[in-house]
Amino acid sequence: MSNPDSLPDVTPLKSKPDPEHPKPFNTDDIDEEEEEDGDENDVEYDDEDAKGEVFGEPNRLKPQSREAQFRSEKLKMDSLLQRMQSGPVSVRVHDVIIKGNTKTKDHVIEAETEVLNNVGSMQELLKASQIVNLRLQALEIFDSVKITLDSGPPELPGTANVIIEVVETASPLSGQIGAYTKAEARSSTVEGSLKYKNFFGYGDLWDGSLAYGYDHSAELSAGVFLPRFKGLVTPVTARAYLLSQDWLKFSSYKERSMGLSLGLFSTPYHDLAYNLAWRTLTDPSQMSSRSIRRQLGHNLLSSLKYTFKFDRRNSTMRPTRGYAFVSTTQIGGLTPDSRSLRFLRQEFDLRYVVPLGFYHAALNFGVSGGVVFPWGNGFSSRPSSLPERFFLGGNISPVCALGGPTALWGFKTRGLGPTEPKRQVNNENAEPSGVDFLGGDLAVTALADLSFDLPFRWFREKGIHAHVFACAGNVAKLTENEYRNISVQKFVESLRSSVGVGLVVPTSLFRME
Repeated sequence: MSNPDSLPDVTPLKSKPDPEHPKPFNTDDIDEEEEEDGDENDVEYDDEDAKGEVFGEPNRLKPQSREAQFRSEKLKMDSLLQRMQSGPVSVRVHDVIIKGNTKTKDHVIEAETEVLNNVGSMQELLKASQIVNLRLQALEIFDSVKITLDSGPPELPGTANVIIEVVETASPLSGQIGAYTKAEARSSTVEGSLKYKNFFGYGDLWDGSLAYGYDHSAELSAGVFLPRFKGLVTPVTARAYLLSQDWLKFSSYKERSMGLSLGLFSTPYHDLAYNLAWRTLTDPSQMSSRSIRRQLGHNLLSSLKYTFKFDRRNSTMRPTRGYAFVSTTQIGGLTPDSRSLRFLRQEFDLRYVVPLGFYHAALNFGVSGGVVFPWGNGFSSRPSSLPERFFLGGNISPVCALGGPTALWGFKTRGLGPTEPKRQVNNENAEPSGVDFLGGDLAVTALADLSFDLPFRWFREKGIHAHVFACAGNVAKLTENEYRNISVQKFVESLRSSVGVGLVVPTSLFRME
């Protein structure tokens, strides 16, 4: 498919048939051995007159050879293109005709074609048709989508009919396996999933997935995606999950969660979701610090999460121009249960990329921050929930991670912020217990990264490039009245920073630095 802003590949269609020609001539049938123009997901349109006549006026074609008819159609096409280049060609949509959907409900397809109702010219109609084509393919339930623009009824000049022909997927069941790095989980995982498409004919996508992390985390989940549900203008998602994460090495606890996530509202810029989960924190080692032991046990997570995001960068792996911004607001404690976690959490992440104009070089700037605080009676003297705190460090690239303060080069996982000694063992032969990383309620990070091509052709062809970076960050505690002891000066003076150089080797599966 071409870009929606570009003119699609078109093939001239026929004018409205008259009684003497019940089946109009199709230029695609000129020669069976002739190579087809374009792919299956294209947009075709019809111009019935090359001399400026309006849509809907029938033509009386005299019998002529195929070559003559082909030349005539080509002249009509050239005339229409010239008219479109000189100015808008007025036209409006009379009807949208859907074909080929044996299982998919009509209203599912019609919901993606609403943009066609607002067109006023041929130029707008072509662009809207491309948008509809892309939207229908994005549903993942069709093997091909073909849109034809035909002239409207003779009694309604200046109108057009849009004919949408779809081919439903022949293999509704699919699967995949891959390796991923998730900033929100602060870990790398191997994931496998199975997906079944359009089970009920509502464009519904059912999937189940299993993920296992190198840090002994595991997740089993199943969900459904509905592009249009009960007339709602945005998709609806629901997902049940069972999650286990092992933080014994860093913070002396394991986390297990069983819950449900419900996507309530989703657009390209806005996302609203509700989460309900039963969470359990345990310490099998029985070596956790006092602050960790106070957090162990069961609690209920009932939260509403809103995300605003726009990304105008030309690449998420190696951006060389553009900007991006993400803001996430989460409120927990939406149930009257006393074990429900009550907290407010706010994050933001801002990126700006400046191209330098040589060696494909670009300067990436980024700043992110976040704060979490409990609410309710006596909130200032209570600690925040351990899993909701901010932890910095790990092997995640700050250039690729967009969403909040999570990544910081040069420090081990959860390596920044407040710590507390683990429980001491009264045994002379025992090894030192070490410390638990407690995370913080306030986190700030900053990044400057200069990426550039190496002066070797083979490296440039493979996408291998170098970069120089500098980053800084800090985590602080605000709860339990600690906010009284913090100041901007103290926070800045305790910032941790790192500088360095690196070589980036992108592959089809991962980015190696």
